[in-house]
Amino acid sequence: MILKFFDKLSQNLIELLSDKDDYNVIIIVKNEKSFTAHSSVLKCRSPWFRKELKNIIPNENNIKTITKPDISDEIFDIILNGIVDLENVETKFIFDLMVTVNEFEIEELTKKLENHLIETKSSWLKSHFSLVYRSIFNGNNFKDLEKFCNDIVTKYPSLIFDDEDFTSLQEPALISLLKRDDLQLEEVIIWEYVIKWGIAQNSTLPANPKEWNKENFTTLKTTLQRCLPLIRYFHISGTDVAKKIKPYKKILDKQLWEDLNQYFMAPEQPVESIILPPRTVLAQELPARTTEQIKPARTTEQAKLARTTEQEKPARATDQAKPLSTIISYEHVAEISSWIDHFTSLQEPALISLLKRDDLQLEEVIIWEYVIKWGIAQNSTLPANPKEWNKENFTTLKTTLQRCLPLIRYFHISGTDVAKKIKPYKKILDKQLWEDLNQYFMAPEQPVESIILPPRTVLAQELPARTTEQIKPARTTEQAKLARTTEQEKPARATDQAKPLSTIISYEHVAEISSWIDRKSSTYSLISIPYEFKLILRGSINGFAPQTFWKTCHGHSSTVAIMKVKGTDEILGGYNPLIWNANSGGGWGITNDSFIFSLKNGNIQNSNLSRVKIPDNAIFNAPKSFQMHLGPYFGDDLRMYSPRSNFTLDKKCVCDNISRHYEKPIRAATNDFAIVDYEVFKVIKKSS
Repeated sequence: MILKFFDKLSQNLIELLSDKDDYNVIIIVKNEKSFTAHSSVLKCRSPWFRKELKNIIPNENNIKTITKPDISDEIFDIILNGIVDLENVETKFIFDLMVTVNEFEIEELTKKLENHLIETKSSWLKSHFSLVYRSIFNGNNFKDLEKFCNDIVTKYPSLIFDDEDFTSLQEPALISLLKRDDLQLEEVIIWEYVIKWGIAQNSTLPANPKEWNKENFTTLKTTLQRCLPLIRYFHISGTDVAKKIKPYKKILDKQLWEDLNQYFMAPEQPVESIILPPRTVLAQELPARTTEQIKPARTTEQAKLARTTEQEKPARATDQAKPLSTIISYEHVAEISSWIDHFTSLQEPALISLLKRDDLQLEEVIIWEYVIKWGIAQNSTLPANPKEWNKENFTTLKTTLQRCLPLIRYFHISGTDVAKKIKPYKKILDKQLWEDLNQYFMAPEQPVESIILPPRTVLAQELPARTTEQIKPARTTEQAKLARTTEQEKPARATDQAKPLSTIISYEHVAEISSWIDRKSSTYSLISIPYEFKLILRGSINGFAPQTFWKTCHGHSSTVAIMKVKGTDEILGGYNPLIWNANSGGGWGITNDSFIFSLKNGNIQNSNLSRVKIPDNAIFNAPKSFQMHLGPYFGDDLRMYSPRSNFTLDKKCVCDNISRHYEKPIRAATNDFAIVDYEVFKVIKKSS
């Protein structure tokens, strides 16, 4: 039979704590209050005492002294005796006790106090949030409290980020927040706070980053080395990358900066950098602070799957029965091919005269490739593979092409082609031009220093094989005048509704859009539509050049832009209550009343409405230098864009399946698109 006397043993140990005889340790706390203890007991109490006593030299009486002037005698008495009545002390005392107990590495008591605070004192923790948050990250031992606090901060980030003491936040606390997928801040705002925090840790850094030297950037990079990998760079808009990140690009890894540039040029191309997922948006709780997100770049495998090989297959003899063109035959192709063989022997003045032509009927990237081919042919000593070229090789080609390069219309080449075809030869371009090209694909609304040549004129009626399918050929001025009827400009009456209002939308769509304008919960009936939709632009009549939109719609307010997506049943559009201003020099129009939408049509059963959530970025008026590429621009959520200055010729119009400046996405597809046609209507209130 085994007898255990634990109760008596515990009582004996408690008496030992109070025993003043044979003590060999003195602990001096706040106000020089002293406690005596036995070293053997203290060593068993915590690892901290064991380590501390090992390093202290005893006095002549073999007594060791520990001094802790920042700890109150009430708290140390509890640490020494292990007894506390949590019902009869203030919450602040319990919190201070927990922090001190953690310092002494008494894990069991620390955990019990932590759980007690979370379970019974959560209101106090919230009302003293700043104090709590700054205290719990020392030692990284309060995991449950960290989660408790971070759950609050992610929903209400201003509690910490807008606090006047934000820059004194400990690094572990900042890192724990940056790791959260549900941090409810736009990624670019997170970046700005991280930069602010990093600079504050280095008081010697100049106030203006433009004055920084290499050492200054290295200092900041070192300070933020654990924070920078946690930023979701690929979910920041191009405009913000150009404005907010570019000034600090020297603190980023070189490969990351190159990948960011490539992403905005050619988002379908794979990148080497790790792409973190976007943060989760709790839109219903924080509609005004939803994270801005960008379509992530594809991985290498996705890019491979996206490429088709059909375009790369050589034409076979059996294929020649298929129509190549409505103008030329295969005999013509053979003849032209023989001329190409002699292209590289063309004299420079002849090549330059061609490059100067605005009506040269070749894609600009093809012109670039011919110019490179011609330049290389003039220098037979250049290595066959440009990847093997040295600085001297690039200088040789640049010198040869010095009169040709300024004639290329670089800003009318797609981002994909710039990344694939121009980037390998970027060393022959002026440094400023290459920087401007990068910025252009990041933030097309931002001005650049380089000269932007106009696009070449596309003679669609002379090149029918290149006319976009389902698009009517451009009419002459007289034909267009004859084709226009004044019926479209009259207020729609119930008896008029059999007449075509539009080639894209119906009167049912008009009723639906009108109800959205008035913020009605139900759709107007066809006989009670309060607005007239007056057509002011139709692409198939007025043309598809972006400049046409700005010339035609300048000065018009309360407009609806409608676009029909090529190859699908999708009808997308947006309402702008403000005027379109072609002379503003570029800038955002601010409004709470704009919205974007998709309409039910064909296989699409339901319409979708998305109202603006960031009014400061509701509408963008493009500067003159970008009106040759940009059309209607509703935040970063819906915009018409064409590097070739024809919305039907390249798939560069954007409507992502991720919300940015508007409440929610209006389409499920992720791809950019071309259009079949588009229309702009002025919305006019009917007289009662």
